[in-house]
Order: sequence, then structure tokens, then C-alpha cells
Amino acid sequence: MPQTNRPLSSLLPPLICGTATFNSQYNPDPYALPTTGIVHRALSTGVRAFDTSPYYGPAEELLGQALDTSFVQDNFPRQKYYILTKVGRVGGSEFDYSASWVRTSIQCSLERLKTEYLDVVYCHDVEFVTPEDVLTAVTELRRIRDENGTVKYVGISGYPVVVLCELAEMILEKTGEPLDVVMSYANYTLQNTRLNHVALPRLKAAGVDVVPNASVLGMGLLRRGGIPVGSLGDWHPSPNELRSAVESASRYCDDLGDRIEKVAIRWALESWLQEGATVGSSGNPASSIPGKSMTIEDAGESKLGVSVIGVSNLEELDETMQVWRSILDGLEDREQTTVENGGKASERAWSLNRQKEVRERAAGIKERIGSWLDYAWPSPGPDFVNRRTQHLAFPAPLPTPAVSPKQIATTGSSDDGIGTNSRI
Repeated sequence: MPQTNRPLSSLLPPLICGTATFNSQYNPDPYALPTTGIVHRALSTGVRAFDTSPYYGPAEELLGQALDTSFVQDNFPRQKYYILTKVGRVGGSEFDYSASWVRTSIQCSLERLKTEYLDVVYCHDVEFVTPEDVLTAVTELRRIRDENGTVKYVGISGYPVVVLCELAEMILEKTGEPLDVVMSYANYTLQNTRLNHVALPRLKAAGVDVVPNASVLGMGLLRRGGIPVGSLGDWHPSPNELRSAVESASRYCDDLGDRIEKVAIRWALESWLQEGATVGSSGNPASSIPGKSMTIEDAGESKLGVSVIGVSNLEELDETMQVWRSILDGLEDREQTTVENGGKASERAWSLNRQKEVRERAAGIKERIGSWLDYAWPSPGPDFVNRRTQHLAFPAPLPTPAVSPKQIATTGSSDDGIGTNSRI
């Protein structure tokens, strides 16, 4: 198995396909999603990393089924792509960061994902447990890394950026070793940029190597149709006043012939490439030519900020990849590289024009969000109680189809998917 002997930032791609959408929280029936088709198309168009979690319902199994196919095995050797998963969050109000549960969780993830090793393992939603619990889990993950190599890199994830910073600092102080990666979600969006101006200086000072930005639509908040509602109902923690402000911003985009999610996705991906570059990565950027292995140097950069994007269908994936390549085409000093990698000078010109348009519309959106800019909802909420009273085995998984349907129309919308046919 590959050994952990290089910084994660030298390996991880800057674009990661998230699988939180393979879950009933975002879609009424995740088994009806074309999950195998999504994973295969993602690999074919240059994506080389997938983020998942045991907490995301059947997501690990669905991803594992998609990767355990002859198409992937024949065309994409395991060492050519990265799997990122998590430990610690067992259910909505159940957390277990004990060393014994970490070991159990890792073994279950290996089996569900049908892999011999996990490239990255996060402690999931660290704000719900004590710092001592987090230190216990990180210590155990590092022990597994050092003793049997089934875990390669170790990090933490969560929502409140101050908590993420405090924990990164504590772990460095207590162990003398910085975290490889800290993932934040919904904290670098058009509504909230606290990841950049609050967290980034502290995380860098704590020696964190990579800081991925996830959930660029704020868990679906920044969508024309409102938050996504799956079989769990309206679970989103945003207050009604913030939702009303976003609705006003959405109408503003409608009046311009645009959609708020199109502006929000492009703005976040494009901005974080630069703002997050110092804690970014230099792996395969999925640039220009589908199926061709690329490097950051091919894209004309040294490191790029890392983003996690989730989709629920093939159309959303195709549009996301179109946007991603257009963003790369618009990077500074990219014109010659675009042509060399099979693109056209006209594509770079279109990208630069759209970049200017998105920035102008982003300013209008922020103006309408107004006092709710940089608002962060409480996590955990005031009534949270950890209901995990004993170490239990994982419940028996639901049946997972060997190959997900490739052409099924779904009404559910993903957190970060686009869901339209026009360019963004």
C-alpha cells in the first residue's frame, strides 16, 4: 500500500467529489440516484478524489459499489484516486470518539468502500464532543496510520471555525504534530467567508497542511428553490430571516437572467482557488482534457485552494466540470496553457467575461443579504445531548444495488449541484 511520506498538499487534487448527497438528507431516495454513473463520469472527466462518511446513510456503500466495478479497476488503479472518509459521528445525536469505536469505524469503512486503505480520515463534526475526545480519536487514527497503514492522513472537520482553530492548536501543542487537514463547510460562501478571514491565519499558524472548503451553497441555503428537502424534512439550521434575505438575493439574480446558485458556485470555487492556495494542494486539477492526467504545473499554478462539490445526477456533474474547467481557463497567465491543453483562446475570453459578471452579481447578492453576512448558526444547538450511551455495532446496511441506474430522473437537488443546462 502507498506509504505516508509526502505532504498531503503535494498529492490531493483541488477538486473533490462529495457524496453527502448520496443520502436521504438531500434526496428522498438515495438508492434512486445514478451513483455509479456519477462516480464513473467523475473519474472519466478528471476527478480523482471522493469525500464520504459513515454518517451519510448509504453513501460509503454506494461509493464502494461504484469503485468496485471492472470499469474502475481496468481504467483507474486504486493509487490513482483518493478516498476521504470520517469517524466519530454515528447518528444525528450520536457521537463516539473512543479508540475502540475509531477502530471499529475504520474497519467498517474499509469493508463498505472495498479498499485496503483510506487516504484521509477526519474526526467528524468535532464541535459536538470535548477536546479530550478529539485528542483521543486523533491519537488512535495516528496509531493506525503508523502501525498498519490503513489510514494515511488524519484531520478534523466541523462547522464553527473558531472551534476548528482551537482544536488544531491544541493538537499541535499536545502532540507536537500538526493536523494534515482541516475541513470546514458552509464557511466560505457568498453568505459567510469566516473560513478565510477568521480561521485561515490560525490554521496556518497551527501547521495545518490543507484546508478544503465544502458546501459552497451553505448546505443548500443559496438556491433559487430554497433549501433541499429530503425524506428527513426541513432540517436546515438557518433562521427564517436569513432565508428571506437569500430569497431577495435570488430574485435579484432572476431579474438579471441568472440564478443565485450559479453565481454562488462559481464565485466560491473561483475565489477559494486563490484565497485558499496557501493551504491548498498541487494534485491533479482535472483540467481541460477529460481522461488525461494533469498536474498543477499544467494548469499554470503551484497550488490551488481545495473545494468539495456534491451532485445528485449526471447533468449536475457535467455542468460542474464545465464550470471548473472554465474557472481554470480564467486563471492568471493561463492563456498559453489553455491552448496547449486542448482549449481555445475564446474559452479563456468567455471565462474572464463571466468572472467579471459573477463578481458584480456577487456584490449585489451580498448587498441584499445585508446584516446576515458572516452569520453562523449555532452548532451544536442549545438543546443538544449526545445520546450515545454505549458502543454499539453499526446497524445492518440497507440493500445496495450492484450498479446504480444510469438514467433516472430525480427531483431531489443536491447541496452544491447546479441543475440547469446553461453555462455558469
